[in-house]
Amino acid sequence: MGASDSNWNFSGVMQELRDLRDQRGWRKYHTLPALARALSVEAAEVNEIFLWQNDQSELSSKKQADLKMELADTLTYLYYMCDQLGVDPNELVHEKLKVNQNRHWSFDQK
Repeated sequence: MGASDSNWNFSGVMQELRDLRDQRGWRKYHTLPALARALSVEAAEVNEIFLWQNDQSELSSKKQADLKMELADTLTYLYYMCDQLGVDPNELVHEKLKVNQNRHWSFDQK
């Protein structure tokens, strides 16, 4: 199963990530605290792409490509964390969406 397969679901992605992790001997480094730190670093790299940018329209095609790769890195660490917790990330997002549908925010400044 590869990335071009439209049916590449979480379990398929996760199996490929586990295989890579195990082939490289990274399992011992994949504790929840270590993965959380790695996630934080990757999220900072996402933010760095927007440093000194006024808005998204200023992103060059190279920066857009870089952003996609940083998002992939961020998702990868999230997937590893979800795997350790035994949860499907799509189910988590759906659960949180239901919570947010019942919340209301006010963006008016008084």
